[in-house]
Amino acid sequence: MFKLFLDPGHGGKDSGATGNSLMEKNITLKICQLIRDRLQNEYEGIDILMSRTGDSYPTLPSRTEKANAWGADFYLSVHVNSGGATGFESFIYPGVGQPTTSYQNTIHQEIIKATGFYDRGKKQGDFHVLRESRMPALLTENGFIDNTEDAAKLKDPNFIEKIAKGHVQGIVKIANLKPITPKDSAG
Repeated sequence: MFKLFLDPGHGGKDSGATGNSLMEKNITLKICQLIRDRLQNEYEGIDILMSRTGDSYPTLPSRTEKANAWGADFYLSVHVNSGGATGFESFIYPGVGQPTTSYQNTIHQEIIKATGFYDRGKKQGDFHVLRESRMPALLTENGFIDNTEDAAKLKDPNFIEKIAKGHVQGIVKIANLKPITPKDSAG
């Protein structure tokens, strides 16, 4: 069983980035709910725990402590960027090595393929969730909320589905997940 800890960035009193009538906390929750639902409904061999399932604000230490205590195999933190640029980028902790780097390569590539986002690159960052989690961890930045072109995409439910699909396809590959086989109803 592959244990995925899914972390929708921000939440509750922390809206995250804002722009173009959007709040990062709402977008990250929606993306993570879609990732969870698709993985649980379409694939076997995966167990998912989320840092939040509604508009609450778990602290950064509580997020990583929960993932560590659960014994997650992979920590995925989903975010939306700001700063006026455009595109997608992903982060791992500096110098972390395998298998984290190959997980980043796979998931990054699948998200770019699914969304057509401008590729801002695979990066390293000293973020709490990457530093304090005891398992391979990835933080994704899915578009820029304060860029009108990216924001228009982030307002489109079909595009949010594409972002989720890219994450799912990457996770399916790194965890070697198999589709759920329909039960024989003739039995």
